[in-house]
Amino acid sequence: MDELKKVALNEVHTALGAKMVPFAGYNMPVRYTSDLEEHHTVRQNVGIFDVSHMGEFMVRGPQALDLIQRVTTNDAAKLTDGKVQYSCFPNEQGGIVDDLLVYQFHAEEYMLVVNASNIQKDWDWLNQYNTNGAELVNISDSVSLFAVQGPNAIAALQSLTSVNLSGMVYYTFTVVEFAGVPDVILSATGYTGAGGFEIYVPNAHAREVWDKIMAAGTPFGIKPIGLGARDTLRLEMGYCLYGNDINDSTSPLEGGLGWITKFSKEFTNAPYLREQKEKGLARKLVGFEMQEQGIPRAHYEIVNQADEKIGEVTSGTQSPTLGRGIGMGYVTTEYSNPEQEIYIKIRNKTLKAKVVKLPFVKQASS
Repeated sequence: MDELKKVALNEVHTALGAKMVPFAGYNMPVRYTSDLEEHHTVRQNVGIFDVSHMGEFMVRGPQALDLIQRVTTNDAAKLTDGKVQYSCFPNEQGGIVDDLLVYQFHAEEYMLVVNASNIQKDWDWLNQYNTNGAELVNISDSVSLFAVQGPNAIAALQSLTSVNLSGMVYYTFTVVEFAGVPDVILSATGYTGAGGFEIYVPNAHAREVWDKIMAAGTPFGIKPIGLGARDTLRLEMGYCLYGNDINDSTSPLEGGLGWITKFSKEFTNAPYLREQKEKGLARKLVGFEMQEQGIPRAHYEIVNQADEKIGEVTSGTQSPTLGRGIGMGYVTTEYSNPEQEIYIKIRNKTLKAKVVKLPFVKQASS
């Protein structure tokens, strides 16, 4: 068993009374108080997550864009300086290596932000395709990442920077002095749908920046938030979680990521995915709401009225905002339309659910 990695503020979270758990090879705070309380804090007010386990790769040089274009499905040529793009690495079998964010600093410098569980896998994948000599630097172990999320995020952070935060558009970023620290990446992104920012800071300044965010946010009720609430928040928005809703055997098209799959360029396995799109999909990832009392969980069977298996749950929870069970899962295409009645096998019961259009919670994301 490999020893768990620790984020720079491991001791801070322990001192705050966080329950620490192994997650993606890291010792991470899953909750400080309760998942429910922390979820509502972010939806209604403002919370701070330490998500420093995420991976960051710099891609530089004249061949940087060429490499990114060949290994990702989205069209990175559409990016301009200070813009962020959601994308994924397709594999050679029609599945997904990982989903990621692409940051463009300028025409020859990009940052790729990848999932913690896939850092080594993604790094190897990038290097395998780097046949034209782009400069690759893995900065994952030297960067801390804080996500300040919620409707009061701007109010909580504005005193720490000269940038007009309310003027920052969703999926843009800037490199700025923040909390007295130079060259901080301040990004109007997040994984909650509650609005807010993600802040990339060198580990050497992590404690200082965390403390200043907590102090500046105290009048606005800021609280530390764990991975438990992060999961229920992202699920209410219908955001995919790698390893659950998308993986090496799910295609971007099946996973509802056709909008980031651009056939206007060539990329890894594009012909296969183009053919899949033309032929039509056998299954699709859908969101569903329980119509009877029950909480769906990953790997539960999805069946039709005749009790025939039509799919499987990939993520599920009791939605704190809606007060009912919600989930995502793959079903055969004929059962994928909104309002379609489906059934979830929960323990020894078969409970009614209906397919719904995502997101579950309609909330501004910027």
